[in-house]
Amino acid sequence: MNITNKMLPIQVLGRDYDIECQLIAPEKADRPLVVFLHEGLGSVALWRDWPAQLCELANCRGLVFSRYGYGNSTPRPADEKWPVSYMHTQAELFLPAVLEGLGLDNERPVFYGHSDGGSIALLYAAMYPEKTAGIAVAAPHIFVEDITVSSIEQARQAYLTTDLPKRFTRYHQNPDLTFWAWNDIWLNPQFKFWNIEDYLPKIKCPVLAIQGKDDEYGTLAQIQGIHRVVKDTELCIIDACRHSPHKDQPEILNQAMLKFLAKFNPVSAS
Repeated sequence: MNITNKMLPIQVLGRDYDIECQLIAPEKADRPLVVFLHEGLGSVALWRDWPAQLCELANCRGLVFSRYGYGNSTPRPADEKWPVSYMHTQAELFLPAVLEGLGLDNERPVFYGHSDGGSIALLYAAMYPEKTAGIAVAAPHIFVEDITVSSIEQARQAYLTTDLPKRFTRYHQNPDLTFWAWNDIWLNPQFKFWNIEDYLPKIKCPVLAIQGKDDEYGTLAQIQGIHRVVKDTELCIIDACRHSPHKDQPEILNQAMLKFLAKFNPVSAS
């Protein structure tokens, strides 16, 4: 299976950015496209090989990219503070710019979003329903819970007192800028009022909402809230699983994803 890495130049609101991209099996032009949206501290490298494994199992194409400020994409300037609406901006402006830059803007991908990436997938599906075939969201946030804030406070202490900054150098060009952009906004008192529940009724595509029972960053109320509002939502609740199903229970997640992706794959994946 062909995997191609590239730096993609895009422009958003008059600013230029370079976005780190990985294209999985781009030669399979007739197969469904899965776009992977990483977590709040994620990147192309931090996914490791799971996206490629899933694409091979499902016989589909994949796109993995590091958002602005992450991985090897353009770093955030040290004096730039992200607004409470940063995930809205990613869904409304940055994600369309990446798809257009890669010549994929006329397609209807399936999106797999993890954590913050799950929230971005929900927002994109609500903003661009005609451009979204389906979304699978793992540990998404639709509102802010006390457990989330508490775990992010613990992450702050770990970053200050352990070798976490050194370990992050494997995944981010500038770990300090990446970590503090994420940590500062989630611990901003105004962020407690962040909520995207009003967007959910605008989602028209099938949704697979995934959560580990032992998720330290959120409760089942997150995916249950999606299930109540979005008609075509299937829940996948995973035992013995924390915040990252693709790391904690990859086999169970792969089975759920293959079943979900079959909805968009009229031709056999074999």
